[in-house]
Amino acid sequence: MGSNTFLTAATILAMLAIGRAQYISSDTYTRYELLAPETHQFRIYYEVTETRAGARFHFNAIREGSAATDESIIDAATGKPLKFEIVTGAQAKADATGENFNPAGHYIKVHLARPVPAAGEYRLIIYKTYKDDKSYYSEGDLIVFKRSLGIPRNSIVLPAGFEVVSSSAAAQVIAEKDGRLKLAFVNPGSGGPLEVTIKARRLAEKKAEVSK
Repeated sequence: MGSNTFLTAATILAMLAIGRAQYISSDTYTRYELLAPETHQFRIYYEVTETRAGARFHFNAIREGSAATDESIIDAATGKPLKFEIVTGAQAKADATGENFNPAGHYIKVHLARPVPAAGEYRLIIYKTYKDDKSYYSEGDLIVFKRSLGIPRNSIVLPAGFEVVSSSAAAQVIAEKDGRLKLAFVNPGSGGPLEVTIKARRLAEKKAEVSK
């Protein structure tokens, strides 16, 4: 499942066109950590750069069908927490006129500690936990993670004691220090979001421990 992919200038421009309301840049990264299968939850670590000159807020969409909890936002430069609130798309549009927000959607509105300077940027880290039984569920003895990945770099970490059965997209599989397996993806961007379906199963020895 290994894959070495390099981003061309044209690819990066295509990525920038995806999801205009979230200001996606080529260095955007998301890590999904799958929690216990019965919870249908996954913890998200999201690195993103706000580049709109003069912007005082950053908006991060809450995916439709997902219930978000445990949110926290960090200024990547200082490590300090940033104030945030949950707003509708209509409310977001009032603070970012001309951007393409879904009026019926919901967004995390992040209050930046300072406006983005001209030709500058503001790097931030967003933590949140999603519950989504249509994206993360069990199928017989397997667990399934099925999601469209619209940003350039993504990784999905399996729960402890699970092995990869299949992945619908090329991925690099890496063992974390704690033994969990991580699948790393690069989205080439030219065809829109990368549609990913991962199937995994519990290792035999872990099955035996659970059944005791």
